Amino acid sequence: MKNLPNILFVFADQWRYQATGYAGDPNVVTPHLDRLAGESINFSAAVSGCPVCTPYRASLLTGQRPLTHGLFVNDVPLQPKGTPLGEAFAAAGYATGWIGKWHLNGNGRSHPIPKERRMGFDYWKVLECTHDYRHSLYYCGDETTPRLWPGYDATAQTEDALAWMEAAARDPRPFFLTLSWGPPHSPYRGAPPEYEALYDPERLVLPPNVPPELEEKARRWLAGYYAHCSALDACIGALAAGLERLGMAEETVFIFTSDHGDMLGSHGQEHKQRPWEESVRVPFLLRYPGAPGWQPREVTAPIDAPDIMPTLLGLCGLPVPDGVEGLDYSPVVFGGSPPGDGVALLTCPHPFGQWSAPQFGGRAYRGIRTDRHTYVRDRNGPWLLYDNGSDPFQLRNLLEAPCPPAALAVLVERLDALLSARLEATGDRFLDGAEYVREWGYPVDETGTVPYLP
Repeated sequence: MKNLPNILFVFADQWRYQATGYAGDPNVVTPHLDRLAGESINFSAAVSGCPVCTPYRASLLTGQRPLTHGLFVNDVPLQPKGTPLGEAFAAAGYATGWIGKWHLNGNGRSHPIPKERRMGFDYWKVLECTHDYRHSLYYCGDETTPRLWPGYDATAQTEDALAWMEAAARDPRPFFLTLSWGPPHSPYRGAPPEYEALYDPERLVLPPNVPPELEEKARRWLAGYYAHCSALDACIGALAAGLERLGMAEETVFIFTSDHGDMLGSHGQEHKQRPWEESVRVPFLLRYPGAPGWQPREVTAPIDAPDIMPTLLGLCGLPVPDGVEGLDYSPVVFGGSPPGDGVALLTCPHPFGQWSAPQFGGRAYRGIRTDRHTYVRDRNGPWLLYDNGSDPFQLRNLLEAPCPPAALAVLVERLDALLSARLEATGDRFLDGAEYVREWGYPVDETGTVPYLP
């Protein structure tokens, strides 16, 4: 069995691509992540196509789009149509484990999750959802009384993952371990003091798309956010060193990514759900030095959450279950070309919570992200068009150009046709969000959000 690679899948909550040293952020200190990027295939245009916690996680575990698995809002239960990721690897003889945040059970954020709802993950130290990183509870296995992670939860979870992998090194089975961190999601304070000390809000270099009226807040947010990022960077270093120490680095697919990004004041916006780069673009590093013909490099094809399950199965030579809609990117790891047409679909079926507030301009949208452009429609028609190559901070919405050149009309027509074709191929009717909520039978409160249950 050990001829199959191990999988160590690590992801953070709300860590945007831009907040990494290797992506050029002038502020953040991420030496371990930067080293990992140099040793990995860097999917530099990776996206979270529906950039919210629960939708991403459901797509990760099913390989399906949000309007297929039905989790297009937070705090609703995943009821998979087909074989989920953990069950697929368990059926292939893998030891499986999940440590950290889950956010897929939909039965209260602090309640235990029964074994039949764990989607094939056996080792289990999990809480549905918390962002109290200094008083972070979890349930161990079938226990119904929660335990407390000591200190800063991401550090404790990383230490637990290392201990589990050390035991797994003596197991004849390969392993699939997911480590799901809560930071750097807000609140932006609470990282260990040595990392908070790295960042003086007044000395930060702000992105040019943060409006003046939000600069003071953005500096405070970013200082705390970066502190969490640096704390997690140390955890990444510990994981990489642990794999080396255990002699498992060559035979382990080590992935680091995030469920979505965070606006942090860019474009006058906060948090996620938005179609701008800070919300949808995520880090995605894949290191597998034991792969035949392995070569670290940058890949600009926009891999998305539904693509992760078939890609991991492909890397291990395992069959992809029926019902999976994502693309298998594993040929890229072995020197081949990316699958598909170089287009990722961006969706917000039902804006909820803060994104539904009028002052933030919340709206349902559909869009596409190519290796260069972002094009987005709302339900009234074309809304956003950015050339991310020449305008990485998306300062110029080309649809608002006062004297658009003829070439722009050609570009809009081409991108709109690509989006229309993708919607038709996926059966996406682009209905009003309330229609989807009714179809799936979800209750919502007065803010348009599925109620959060403690």
